[in-house]
Amino acid sequence: QVQVVESGGGLVQPGGSLRLSCAASGIMFSLCVVGWYRQAPGSQREFVATITSGGITNYGDSVKGRFTISRDNVKSMAYLQMNSLKPEDTAVYYCNVRRLGFSPPPEYWGQGTQVTVSS
Repeated sequence: QVQVVESGGGLVQPGGSLRLSCAASGIMFSLCVVGWYRQAPGSQREFVATITSGGITNYGDSVKGRFTISRDNVKSMAYLQMNSLKPEDTAVYYCNVRRLGFSPPPEYWGQGTQVTVSS
């Protein structure tokens, strides 16, 4: 059974940093695209970043230059380093793992981790 678990959220002051982690199990992680998404209260889920199995990254406009996505295929882990945090970054952050090679590609979501940016 596939499990995706996020961790690392919390309360941070504006301008601060946080590092989120995403642990995946029960899936061939090296064959997956991993993404981070976020959802603020009253808003739709928003794309944050993705990283392919080969390490190609893509970022949402609102986080470019501040957030960095990375992965460790040996540990089946992905990370989101968030710097220069702003109050508008406050949201529940979700990890998405999408297994390539199937049509449609199965995807799995974690339960989310809360990030609150406030003074």
